[in-house]
Amino acid sequence: MTWSKLFAFVPVKLGLKPFDAPEREICMKKLFASLALGLTLCFGGAVFAQTAPAAEAKVEAKAEAKAEAPAAAPATAPAASPAAAEAAPALVPNKGDTAWMMVSTILVIMMVVPGLALFYGGLVRSKNMLSVLMQVMVTFSLVTVLWFIYGYSLAFTEGNAYIGGLDRLFMNGIWDNAAGTFANAATFSKGVVIPEITFAGFQATFAGITCALIVGAFAERIKFSAVLLFMTLWFTFSYLPIAHMVWFWMGPDAYTAKEVVDEMNGKAGMIWQWGALDFAGGTVVHINAAVAGLVGAFMIGKRIGYGREAMAPHSLTLTMVGASLLWVGWFGFNAGSALEANGFAALAFVNTLLATAAAVLAWCVGEALMRGKASMLGAASGAVAGLVAITPAAGNVGIGGALVIGIVAGFACLWGVNGLKKMLGADDTLDVFGVHGVGGIVGALLTGVFNSPALGGPGFVADWVTASMVTSADYSIAAQVWTQAKAVLVTIVWSGVVSLVAFKLVDLTVGLRVSEEAEREGLDITSHGETAYHG
Repeated sequence: MTWSKLFAFVPVKLGLKPFDAPEREICMKKLFASLALGLTLCFGGAVFAQTAPAAEAKVEAKAEAKAEAPAAAPATAPAASPAAAEAAPALVPNKGDTAWMMVSTILVIMMVVPGLALFYGGLVRSKNMLSVLMQVMVTFSLVTVLWFIYGYSLAFTEGNAYIGGLDRLFMNGIWDNAAGTFANAATFSKGVVIPEITFAGFQATFAGITCALIVGAFAERIKFSAVLLFMTLWFTFSYLPIAHMVWFWMGPDAYTAKEVVDEMNGKAGMIWQWGALDFAGGTVVHINAAVAGLVGAFMIGKRIGYGREAMAPHSLTLTMVGASLLWVGWFGFNAGSALEANGFAALAFVNTLLATAAAVLAWCVGEALMRGKASMLGAASGAVAGLVAITPAAGNVGIGGALVIGIVAGFACLWGVNGLKKMLGADDTLDVFGVHGVGGIVGALLTGVFNSPALGGPGFVADWVTASMVTSADYSIAAQVWTQAKAVLVTIVWSGVVSLVAFKLVDLTVGLRVSEEAEREGLDITSHGETAYHG
């Protein structure tokens, strides 16, 4: 029975006047409209409920955030119309990303205290054990305080190509009391943010460990007051500018159109503008600190009896414990630098594991070839060498690249603490330059090689407007290595000059070195009035 016959048949059965042809057509249209409305009401709600969050997520992913670099405080985004501003939802940090960043921050703290402190402490003589622990712990604390007063602002707010401004002095603007919200910081993904206070805390630990690393170069003979004064000067005039030059940019959401690319690039740090890659601090942390330590070793002079008296580590057990804590904590250092709990964090995590293991093996092989035996000290030093070298490359190279970097770093740093140290003639007490300087340079340069997509690397973002990656055909290993080399050279020169001036100022004010009598007795007693061991 057709629909037309049905509309003629039903009224008759109900005892009503049959519909003529026009009436039947009208009723059919009304019926189909009612059925359509009913189906919409029944199923549309369910469909809408399922698709709405996805739609909102897409809107958020495309929304333009007012944020700085992975690293920075919010910047002023290009002006939008009132209507567009009302339509675009505010970006909300993902709780998983936020939690991961806080965990990473805790891991980096563990790297410093107790990790680095125990690693260094075990390497010195027992009479200087506590002095090294004190220098590491108090340096980290001092720099953390300075970071939240002015350091973060100078490193990660808009200023010029060399240093930031004072917009975040005393962390001003982090909390909007009227709106009841925290300011957001950008990540490396468009439309993805984390609380700026979380980013600031994460970066505080980087500043702290960088300064603490320097301590190892002149351990066992420097005044405690000199350490603190030097760290204040060096942190202000070396760490902050280098961090700004390497890591500050306007964030991916600032790149809204091709017309603003040049303007946004011009606001970034100088080395960032060059296109240098430093995932977690090869230049900013390791090379920067290593150069400062080497300058300090020269200016303070050699320890009394250096080269004539035995100065063996007093506890390789503690050194091993410290190295192990460094390895574990380094996952927060490297993987946390992705600023999100994503694939690049996972890549950095695995690369940190692999490169470190490869460096341990390489150092042991090299040591066995040189001396006939592999040592525990060598294995621990190899681990640190691998960790240092993979730092700039962690999220920038593939698995194969990480393996090669680890092997090269193991052999290179072994040479650094033996051959290079003798060539330089400096008493770098705990081989800060031999491991962190050489390892940082190796990692920075090889990042330019193995970042290449042709060698299994992820490449880099070639266009931040579309967030498209560079292709294998467009990637030049030679050009990228040259860019990396320029970043290394700038870091060496800048840190070297600042360190030289800072040490000289400290020497003219409080003096650099303890007396000969105090040095012979040990800094634990003479500087702090206590001893690490009794009986």
